[in-house]
Amino acid sequence: MTTIEVDEDEHGPWTVFRVRGELDLVTSPRIRRRVHDAVAGGRHDLVIDLSAVRFCDSSGVGVLIASRRLLRSCGGRLRLILPVEPDDRDGHVGRVLSALGVRRLFDVYEDLPEALTGSCRSAP
Repeated sequence: MTTIEVDEDEHGPWTVFRVRGELDLVTSPRIRRRVHDAVAGGRHDLVIDLSAVRFCDSSGVGVLIASRRLLRSCGGRLRLILPVEPDDRDGHVGRVLSALGVRRLFDVYEDLPEALTGSCRSAP
């Protein structure tokens, strides 16, 4: 069974979603709804922490792209957290984004402190 969990925190102007599990056709509508709810609530600066996502398919990528578009349309910002794995530069989600040619669309950070400050220690 496909599962996903999302925790939400506020850090100053930033809303942070910590996503765990699988981001796919079954679970991606939940992420889409959470992003829409945040924007409807006036929160336009969003960090999505994907460091605990173990699988992501094209539906998950579609939700990330749609979230980026929605936030940009209201003057907001979207930042993704994709941790660097010891033997794998980007981990699963980063590889999927790169393989589909869309990683360049996102502001990507290694951890939450980097994402909140907008400073990146490593090149994307």
